[in-house]
Amino acid sequence: MSTPIESETTQVSRYEPFELPETGRLIGFSDAAFSIIITLLVLEIHRPQAAPGHLGAELLAEWASYAAYAVAFIYVGVIWLNHHYMIDRICKIDPSFNWINLGIVGTTALIPFSTGVLADAFREGDLADQKAAALLYALIAAMMSAAWIPAFRYLYRHPELMKPHLPRTVFVAQVLRPVIGIGLYAIAAALGWFVHPLLAVAIFVAVVALYAWTSQGIHAGR
Repeated sequence: MSTPIESETTQVSRYEPFELPETGRLIGFSDAAFSIIITLLVLEIHRPQAAPGHLGAELLAEWASYAAYAVAFIYVGVIWLNHHYMIDRICKIDPSFNWINLGIVGTTALIPFSTGVLADAFREGDLADQKAAALLYALIAAMMSAAWIPAFRYLYRHPELMKPHLPRTVFVAQVLRPVIGIGLYAIAAALGWFVHPLLAVAIFVAVVALYAWTSQGIHAGR
């Protein structure tokens, strides 16, 4: 006859081991967030209040908003493609990776804000405003780049989260891209503050082009 302790141990041993959840909810949340972020970019385009007969000129005067929208749209699009590439190679998630993913989504959500501030500074502000806006944009963009590093490092340390056929080193080379981005944004911040903010904007555009050109998310289907 079994004792109460033996009976309890037997019941516990019948339970299945805890299984990590799949990626469905994380994908749904992240895709919805990216969709909202990319939609918010449109709200940063200033709608001119033109007098009769001056609408065409006022629309042309908003070139900074159009340029900022185009660059930011591509930027967020590349982020989403890279995020899709990463999550597509994961089969399970745990609470720690959920927090890391929130860091990526949260910093990306700041891009419409920094984009709008930068466009307003070049449309209506003086040189001091443009310098401050360039510094803000560089800081937020560097934070967004840095948010990817914990994700790649965590997946390397926890290969059980990835699909079985993939090596644990699949994301090792990806760490270099955000590191380069952080360095370029630091250079942009310094040049924009101490030399001229247009130099910072040129680097911002160059970084987006670099991320798009080297994006595994874009080249994944090739």
